[in-house]
Amino acid sequence: RMQLDIETHTEPGYDFSNAERESDRILAIGLSDTTGWSAVLSALELDEPAMLERFVELVRERDPDVIEGHNIFSFDWPFILERARRHGVALPLGRGGEAPAVRPGRFTAGERTINYPRLDLAGRNIVDTYFLAQLHDLSDRSLPGFGLKEVARHFGVAAPNRTYIEGEDIAAEWRRDPERVLAYLRDDLRETRAIADLLIPVYHAQAQILPFRFQDVCQRGNAAKIDALLLREYLHRNHALPRPAAARPFEGGYTDIFFTGVARPVHHCDVRSLYPSIMLADRLGPRSDALGVFLGLLEHLREFRLEAKRRMRAAAGAEAVYLGALQSTFKILINSFYGYLGFAMARFNDFDAAERVTARGREILRGMLEAIRANGGQPVEIDTDGIYYIPPPDASPEAAARFRAAVAAALPEGIEVEFDGEYAAMFSYKMKNYALLAADGEILIKGAALKSRGLEPYQRDFLREAIALFLRGEEARFDELARAYRERIERRECPIRWLAKTERLTEDPETYRRKLEKTGRGRNAAQELALRSGRSYRAGDAVSYYVTGTKKSVPIHTHARLVSEWNPSARDENVAFYVARLEALAAKLRTFGGADETPESEQTELSL
Repeated sequence: RMQLDIETHTEPGYDFSNAERESDRILAIGLSDTTGWSAVLSALELDEPAMLERFVELVRERDPDVIEGHNIFSFDWPFILERARRHGVALPLGRGGEAPAVRPGRFTAGERTINYPRLDLAGRNIVDTYFLAQLHDLSDRSLPGFGLKEVARHFGVAAPNRTYIEGEDIAAEWRRDPERVLAYLRDDLRETRAIADLLIPVYHAQAQILPFRFQDVCQRGNAAKIDALLLREYLHRNHALPRPAAARPFEGGYTDIFFTGVARPVHHCDVRSLYPSIMLADRLGPRSDALGVFLGLLEHLREFRLEAKRRMRAAAGAEAVYLGALQSTFKILINSFYGYLGFAMARFNDFDAAERVTARGREILRGMLEAIRANGGQPVEIDTDGIYYIPPPDASPEAAARFRAAVAAALPEGIEVEFDGEYAAMFSYKMKNYALLAADGEILIKGAALKSRGLEPYQRDFLREAIALFLRGEEARFDELARAYRERIERRECPIRWLAKTERLTEDPETYRRKLEKTGRGRNAAQELALRSGRSYRAGDAVSYYVTGTKKSVPIHTHARLVSEWNPSARDENVAFYVARLEALAAKLRTFGGADETPESEQTELSL
């Protein structure tokens, strides 16, 4: 496995590199592989065409099976291809000297969908750890973000004493200290490999049972994987295939929230593989599966996942992380067998069976809720197969054992409950959005609403710090925290990027202008700035801007200014605007501070 990362120059006045701009060239190409070999090609010794030619030579010499990188499909490869095209440099990177093949790709991870330029190299596999991190987060839901540095810190594999440089500062840092940029590049390579070491083996295990290339295993959705397993067996047995059933709506799983605010302590239990267990216990498979392959596959994969989970509990360090990723990935795969039943494009779909599965699941979960309440617990949130709850007041081991036995006894035969989490406190915001305080003091924030990219960085930081205060029982310090943030803004002490927003242009500025003239649609601040700049912005470019003025309520598109035009000697950020946004967020958060005993009938919601 070879790791690839590049660093690029950005023309002054722009926030991020664009390979189609003549000046936005490659500064360095870093390569490493799993033998311990590494190489860095840079503009200190080579011009860009020579760098690209040497890159091709090294890939062909090292001859990797896999080339991996973080966000490699959307940044590194497109940049390399465009710069090579500009210089007329051939890229015979396939095993037989073939050029890269590029076509539109679509990646889906839960509610997130990414359109990207998919690249294929004959005889090799391209793997993007940016995608793998998002797939991992489907079950874990604790990654603070998907950037390389955030993922590396989360997994505890950040390079020791690593060099940190903001992406928008690379060009300026290269002019000041190119060696520091090269050190940053080497650290990126080390972290990419470390993350891949943890996540890639999971997909290698899947590749041994799926009739796909390894690269496809890392990118295909679970419905496609299940379809392939079924089709392979039907073809192997020379049996005719059914027609998919017509799609129809049906009621889904049981999700609800019973408590908002801060609860302490909070425990978690879930039904082991609820939907797979129901399908196996009640023999609910596709009516069109004449050979009975569906339930046989499900049973085999479920046992594989449970064995990995058992081994994980006895493991430590990197092995525990790997086994955790393995069991969670297979959990997602086997849980997708239910989703497959209700998927319109699935060859063996069965909407009647899917409806029976969810109805049985709701019945089981309601029984668990009744058992928890009857035995002194208070539910906080339920999500399809798991329940967070406040345990009974008696915290003795004997009382806890009696409580758990009573809840387990409420389940039907073949359905098992697992008590798998105890937390000092929980900040319950809304469905699937909450924060947990672990026994060791670590805070886990889950859900897009509490990590929203729609907030400016200072608001996200304030939100995280406020939640930490609530969880630790330090809500009395909330006003002090809000005051400190307000004063920092008012004294104009904060870096402008802490206040700024960054948006990617969904279309080039000229297309935006024509649509605006034709339809009179609402104006977008980032697009307006790109139009006014007179620079060659293109679709996909990132635009960072802040708001100017003196009033707290201003039209953003007329008061936005590019971060690159900000003058630290004549600061003009709109203090009233940013303070007002801070105070609005603080006012909403105050409804949660100290709300340890919010009854189910008096819930509130924090709208961000």
